[in-house]
Amino acid sequence: MGSFSIWHWMIVLLVILLLFGSGKVSNLMGDFAKGIKSFKKNMAEDSDASMEASAAERPAGSIAAPNAPQTTTTSSTAAHRG
Repeated sequence: MGSFSIWHWMIVLLVILLLFGSGKVSNLMGDFAKGIKSFKKNMAEDSDASMEASAAERPAGSIAAPNAPQTTTTSSTAAHRG
């Protein structure tokens, strides 16, 4: 009783078609599809632009050397004096 059956949804769809007409509904769905395509296109362009920007920051062919620990030698002054 709490959920809608298929007949409830059919009646809602029929009322929407009667109120707005089939032309407006199809135009609305077409505009919705164009919006999704535009969103996907812009997301792909942003991804490409960020990849190009990160590639421009590094010179081509250069490989960063890993940070190696520096070794230092210390000598005591007592060993040198005597």
